[in-house]
Amino acid sequence: MSPVKEISAASLDTKEFIKEKAAEISQIVGSGVAINALSGGVDSSAVTMLGHMALKERLKSYFIDNGIMREGESQQIVSVFKKLGVNVEIIDAQNEFFDALQGITDPEAKREAITQTFYKEVFGRLVKKSEAKYLLQGTILTDIDETVARIKRQHNVFEQLGIDPQEAFGYKIIEPLVQLRKDGVRKVAEATGLPLGIFKRMPFPGPALAARVIGEVTRERIALVRKATSILEEELASVKAFQYMAILHNDRVTGMRENKREFGQQIEIRCWDSIDARQARPTRLDFSILEELASRIVSELPGVVSVTYNIATKPPSTMEAI
Repeated sequence: MSPVKEISAASLDTKEFIKEKAAEISQIVGSGVAINALSGGVDSSAVTMLGHMALKERLKSYFIDNGIMREGESQQIVSVFKKLGVNVEIIDAQNEFFDALQGITDPEAKREAITQTFYKEVFGRLVKKSEAKYLLQGTILTDIDETVARIKRQHNVFEQLGIDPQEAFGYKIIEPLVQLRKDGVRKVAEATGLPLGIFKRMPFPGPALAARVIGEVTRERIALVRKATSILEEELASVKAFQYMAILHNDRVTGMRENKREFGQQIEIRCWDSIDARQARPTRLDFSILEELASRIVSELPGVVSVTYNIATKPPSTMEAI
């Protein structure tokens, strides 16, 4: 397969790009139906708008409630798109995802379990129900680069690994953003009419909060990292960072609470300055902010006794923990 030709954000003509991609989607799908999964991230949101422009009601948009998203994510995102004239159906698939993740601790095995559950099980049913032959998704160039370089397997990369989605899942995949990186996608998202809260939204991983739980992913562990994420988003709302996250570690550490030894859990905070996610440096947060974060996390999250801050650059570190 030939390498993808990059379109840099600086050279991107958003009006022409949107026109070309909408026409391309329309031509590929023809008189048929396409489906897409909306997560609320800038990539999936831009793809949803491109698909809506091209296909109108022949694009079936779904929000897959996998149980590993942030607090109130589905209702918030569906409401935003309803105002834009795009109807999105919420699909409750929590049990399927937690069943698939049960007992798995290896990072790549977790990503594969999420990929198979998402594409083969959940979307396999939706494809049959809608009779769609195409899936629109927001794969970007950085996803491909990191997967091919084996930095980490992105859940939405297939052809570059020799996987035929038609053969594996029963439908073809259309990737209109594949020539862009994150800064270019933001320009396209803004030009499609998406609100600032979406096109400037912080990147969020495809495996969602499962990418921020080291070790087995359970409902209880997701609940902990979800609460830590809410605290982080409240406290760092005014910080102009590319991305920040809370990570739940697997190892237990010794702590003290009420003059008693407590063998508790630890949360790692990461906050990044970057342009396109290929390279990043930890944000130099004021120590008073870190102290407030630590105070809230250990007091509001049962069993958490330690809070750390990552200070390694990317590379050699990566933005997400797994």
